[in-house]
Amino acid sequence: MLRFLLLWVPLLLGFVSFSQPKTLQSVKTVQMPRIDGVLDDVAWRQAPIATDFIQNFPIYGQPASVKTEVRILYDNSAIYISAHLFDDPSFVRKQLTARDGEQQQDADFFSVFLDTYNDQQNGFQFLVTPANVQTDAKLNVAAGAGVREYGDKTWDAVWQSATALTGDGWIVEMKIPYISLRFAKKEVQSWGLQFLRFTRSNNETSFWNPVDPNLSGFVNQFGKYVDLRDIRPPLRLSFSPYVSGGVRFNPEGSRLPTEWLRSGGMDVKYGINESFTLDATLIPDFGQVISDNLVNNLTPYEVRFQENRQFFTEGTELFNKAGLFYSRRVGAIPSGYSVIEDEAKNDPELQIIKNPATTQLYNAIKFSGRTRKKLGIGIFNAVTAPMHALVRNKVTGEETRYETEPMANYNIIVLDQALKGRSSITFTNTNVIRGNNGQDANVTALDFSLYDNSNTYNVKGTGRYSKVFAKKSFDGFNTSLRLGKVSGLVQYYAQGSIKSDKYNPRDLGFLQTPNEVIYTTGISYNEFKPTKNFLSYKYYFNASYQRLYKPNVFNNIHLSAGSFWYFKNFWDATLTLGYLPDQHDYFLLGAPFSHFARRPAYGYASLQGSSDSRKRLFFSYEYLLADFFNTPDKKYHVIDMGLRYRFSNQFTLEFSNRHESETDYIVYAGKEMSGEPIIGFVDFKDVTSVLSGIYNFSPRTNLTLRTRHYWSNVPYKRFANVDAKGNEVARDPSLPAPDVDANINIFNMDAFFTWDFRLGSRLILGWKNWLGDENSVNGTSYKYYLGNFGKTFAASHGNEFTLRLVYFIDYNQLKRRR
Repeated sequence: MLRFLLLWVPLLLGFVSFSQPKTLQSVKTVQMPRIDGVLDDVAWRQAPIATDFIQNFPIYGQPASVKTEVRILYDNSAIYISAHLFDDPSFVRKQLTARDGEQQQDADFFSVFLDTYNDQQNGFQFLVTPANVQTDAKLNVAAGAGVREYGDKTWDAVWQSATALTGDGWIVEMKIPYISLRFAKKEVQSWGLQFLRFTRSNNETSFWNPVDPNLSGFVNQFGKYVDLRDIRPPLRLSFSPYVSGGVRFNPEGSRLPTEWLRSGGMDVKYGINESFTLDATLIPDFGQVISDNLVNNLTPYEVRFQENRQFFTEGTELFNKAGLFYSRRVGAIPSGYSVIEDEAKNDPELQIIKNPATTQLYNAIKFSGRTRKKLGIGIFNAVTAPMHALVRNKVTGEETRYETEPMANYNIIVLDQALKGRSSITFTNTNVIRGNNGQDANVTALDFSLYDNSNTYNVKGTGRYSKVFAKKSFDGFNTSLRLGKVSGLVQYYAQGSIKSDKYNPRDLGFLQTPNEVIYTTGISYNEFKPTKNFLSYKYYFNASYQRLYKPNVFNNIHLSAGSFWYFKNFWDATLTLGYLPDQHDYFLLGAPFSHFARRPAYGYASLQGSSDSRKRLFFSYEYLLADFFNTPDKKYHVIDMGLRYRFSNQFTLEFSNRHESETDYIVYAGKEMSGEPIIGFVDFKDVTSVLSGIYNFSPRTNLTLRTRHYWSNVPYKRFANVDAKGNEVARDPSLPAPDVDANINIFNMDAFFTWDFRLGSRLILGWKNWLGDENSVNGTSYKYYLGNFGKTFAASHGNEFTLRLVYFIDYNQLKRRR
């Protein structure tokens, strides 16, 4: 190990300096320009011009093919930006999209980035398209260049913009009030500054200060906006009260045929000082979120669902830095929900009167910000209500109340110190405290990431310690170290990680499995300069070796190599070849890890890619085929196709279909009376179809629709036991076979009409339709997808209609009116 570290010393000492960034002198104005898309204000004449943009793509380092002139001013209340984007008007793409929806759409855009603490790690993005569609995002050290996603777009700020098409291109004006920013309270300060222009007609991305795609990081490649004087952060206090109501018609067989929905609450943002903000949500209602992509999980690992609740997605980058915050734990299904449901199914004398499927959230707060010395501080707290089920005995009439989830308090504390360059060190602590002697938990983590002066080499490491307080308390740890070259044509890394068998951050975090020791390494060659056939390309190789932590036994090896090509016609393709020797799957059968199932060795080839996204018709594809060397009758493949058609600048439809199947797939099928595990062999098929569309009436009014049908057919062919070497052993034929065949259909339709009728305020009309849980399709009679799809519509569905009004109130505006 010492010899390995010594090899890295010369590399880490080989520092080189960055090229000097561009600088723009700040100008303070006393006359606020009108934000109307017309550059006739006298104020703009005093502002210096930022121009001479440099391409990032497709030809890094070349001057931009079109001219851009940007001016920026500031006063005591806001930053003002104007941009004249020269071009042939017929080339300007101006498709209407939803807010934050310019990605992969047919639209040009202009964007300004502000690193207000000048720490080269954090910042803000504000983006506008020719149709005056806004996007905003928060940036952090993980933001990268070379892609069109630069930060966390779940963050929404209140700011103003206007655009106009002209005979020589288009114009944009922006006003970003200080209430939407965070910056230090100094007499004189300088910010990191970057401008981006994207022209859709040739997919060209250009920056004011050059951004090298071979250099790791993005915020560290900004220019400078210098000598801002005498600006004071305003009192950042705003309220977003809401009211919502609706009706839910449940499918046949539900306990309540009809439910009336009504709720009200408030979100509050309060700037405690110039750097720190307190966000709070009181009695939140998360009814108008898109339905989860539920699946039939045949693996022993938990499925991770996307977070769609705005409070838990907006401004949580600091809390997610250590990877210990899985916000879906807060307000999840009560832990005792399934127990009550199973008891009622097994006892015909019991009737469930009430059994809530989600945990009510009383309130939640987020406190976050960064000091002058670049110390980021974050505090998260959420309190959930105790949940109860009510069960009636049909014979005696007696009603019994059960607690399915105790009252709980969820907490996170983060201290993130930004160091020189992109380096940082982060301390994180999460804890969960439950009432009524429920299980408590605590996880403490330390993360560091260090870069050399040239931003070429990186060393990062983690250390976590978890403690679960229960009837039988236990603790565990997780640690990792990664060394890598992160910039340049050739990049490589080596990493080792250990998760002990008792490591458990799941009370507030997410972990598929503990009890692992994993060694990984990889190398890649990345070319961003266009060649005869390609705009860019990449070749890579990765290898991983995995063992159990306890007992110290082999688990698996995975080798993969691949290439990515971006063609000059803006099509792309990725080819991956992989190989896995015999795998000893201990996780399938679970603790105490005394048995494993041997999965056969196989190799696979995967081809995926997409067409030119500028065209009206755009498609993507993936095809994966596996070959099992020692079991030629065994088959596995994945086919995934996606289509998008843009009917007009207002209307777009997308359709995707994914088909996955495998023969003789090994799954866990329970235990014998003796405790010996049972494995099952299935020929499963999973098919997912999604149809989604959006119609934009204006930049602030749109109608969205998403329909998803998922089918999983899992017939069991045979059951077996396993021997000490993980091989299949025939079961005693006199033993009954488990009844576990499955034919599962999941259907959801979500439609929302959204009207942003003023800055920060919106009206949302929602409709949800879903297939009832008790409405199953016979898998024997309907063995194919289309038959299941047709029967899905014949079954009983639920319907929900809701109306929600959110109104934004800025204290400063109220004060001025008074």
